[in-house]
Amino acid sequence: MSEQDAERWEFTDRPAGSGVPAGPDGDAVAELRRRIAGGRGETWLRSSRGRELAVVSNGERAMVMLLDGPGDPGGHAVDPGEDGWSEGFLLAGGQEDAYPDADTVPLGRALELVRCLLETGAPPPDAPWSVDR
Repeated sequence: MSEQDAERWEFTDRPAGSGVPAGPDGDAVAELRRRIAGGRGETWLRSSRGRELAVVSNGERAMVMLLDGPGDPGGHAVDPGEDGWSEGFLLAGGQEDAYPDADTVPLGRALELVRCLLETGAPPPDAPWSVDR
């Protein structure tokens, strides 16, 4: 695939071409880490192909969702076998959610998944993933 055909990602809350680029070079992951450490729980990225990647974190765990576009239920990373719920997932509008731990992954793993999604366009083959369609 040529560089021209490569899927490009950008943060949806920044004008195109400004700020930290969202790409496989690690800048997007570093930016996500800064946002989460700063208390920002929800971040969305959009690709040049119209796909969307969402990361919602409480600082310890994160929900990582990949959608084919607006309105698509997409899929999300899962942590099979985990019990319980985690709270404190702060959404952009101020709502605070709780999610089953089985539907979220530890933050470090979430950032690894994001890096792979930006590099390859898909989760790693060994990553448990729920298709929500």
